[in-house]
Amino acid sequence: MNQSTNPQDAYQRDEGDERDGYPGQTFTEPVATGYSEHVGWQGRQQPAADEPIEPVVEPIEQVVELGPTGRPKPDLPDPVALHSHGPARVLALCNQKGGVGKTTTAISLGAALAELGRRVLLVDFDPQGSLSVGLGFNPNDLELSIYNLLMGSDVAADAVIHKTDIAGLDLLPSNIDLSAAEVQLVNEVAREQTLARVLAPVVADYDVVLIDCQPSLGLLTINALTACDGVIIPLECEYFALRGVALLKTTIDKVSERLNPRLRIEGLLGTMYDSRTLHGREVLQRLVEAWGDAVFHTVIRRTVKFSDSTVAGEPITAYASNSAGAEAYRQLAKEVLARCPAE
Repeated sequence: MNQSTNPQDAYQRDEGDERDGYPGQTFTEPVATGYSEHVGWQGRQQPAADEPIEPVVEPIEQVVELGPTGRPKPDLPDPVALHSHGPARVLALCNQKGGVGKTTTAISLGAALAELGRRVLLVDFDPQGSLSVGLGFNPNDLELSIYNLLMGSDVAADAVIHKTDIAGLDLLPSNIDLSAAEVQLVNEVAREQTLARVLAPVVADYDVVLIDCQPSLGLLTINALTACDGVIIPLECEYFALRGVALLKTTIDKVSERLNPRLRIEGLLGTMYDSRTLHGREVLQRLVEAWGDAVFHTVIRRTVKFSDSTVAGEPITAYASNSAGAEAYRQLAKEVLARCPAE
């Protein structure tokens, strides 16, 4: 008889042939390795009833999702709930180039950390007072600011700290008076440690302290680096912003060697990223090639929501809670906590 053309009939019948209870069956297909649900017994004699069946294990190809930095996205767990607060880990947001997203990151990251149950203190250490404005405070109406705390020995930190509309988020505000402090501190003994001294009494009351630095490497920035445990470097995904990181790294190394041995770079954060431009993708790629795992997996994309939230005097997590920018800072908050030592 002719061989069947049915793909599921892998044998032909010959008269007088009986095997395994099927009369007239002759197997003509090549011998395969075992049973497959898709093609049946590929040319191998069907096993007897008491013979164990060895299934074919087909390998499963795992798809790895890459993030905007070109690395696999980390699976960050939700941070554990805290039953007590303090002492705080002090982080400075620093970059001598202006307009890279330091203030926006301080406000949004602080609010995202507060959502995770952390008590956060934001320190406005820029005479422009942008951090204070971004949280709805008018710097010109302040009776006391961080300038009074730095220069007045009779001023307590609790008298200067303001509550914000975000639960768990407090502000140590600033205004233009702070610009005079840089001149007045020159003749002070241990002038680089002034900020560390005034923050010491309140560190125990918070889980995270974020210092928004001015866009320079002057005495105020040195004070911030001396007072903190780690540095977050917001970096606009543009060529000129990339060039200044090496100079900042040199300053951080000097402060770590001479003034603050515990200081380290917590991470570099790509901001104002636009994946549609080749230039933005190349800058981010070069940043990862140069700094490796020091670059945060989270990347802050350019969106008008950040400008709108600043005008409203609210963090983006409150102004546009479901926006991509808010979710990015929530992811960054988890990543920052994962990089911090055990609380």
